[in-house]
Amino acid sequence: MNACTETFTAQLLALVPSLRAFGMSLLGNRDRADDLTQDTLLKAWTHMDSFKEGTNLRAWLFTIMRNSFISQCRRNAREVQDPDGLKAEARICPPEQHGHVDLQDLQRALTCVPPEQREALILVGGAGFSYEEAATIVGCPVGTVKSRVNRGRLKLAELLGLVDPTEPGSFDALTAAIIAHTALGTSVKISPSM
Repeated sequence: MNACTETFTAQLLALVPSLRAFGMSLLGNRDRADDLTQDTLLKAWTHMDSFKEGTNLRAWLFTIMRNSFISQCRRNAREVQDPDGLKAEARICPPEQHGHVDLQDLQRALTCVPPEQREALILVGGAGFSYEEAATIVGCPVGTVKSRVNRGRLKLAELLGLVDPTEPGSFDALTAAIIAHTALGTSVKISPSM
């Protein structure tokens, strides 16, 4: 260390109690005041070359502390206190790739469902037509559409491994998934080979 640095260090250390007292008056909390004092000393040490010898070191340090305090207040005004993490958790967006992969699996499984059943499934489950409307579109009796939808759901559920095909009433989740994809504007494309 050269003589200037030693003098600066000695003067800096002599002003630490005054800085701590000023920090306490600003924050009212000993730990936070100590942190602010440490931050002030670090900034002063880092920028000691900008201090002009012969000027008031105490005023310079208090200005650094005051500016640091104001910056903290501004930063704290923008930050939301969230000690238990609930607010941060509420802002989390689930990854979208799972839905995309599920849709791809659904599209692949639909290609394995017989064409008549696939058509009935998409009309009733995907497009939201009633059995009667689907029967009119397809040109067959309502009972035939109901049968095709039921058999199509069984086959699709079996292919996707979603439910046990022998368990009654277990296809509501499958129907909901198809309707959800349709409601989100995601269409299930049927290739001409289907």
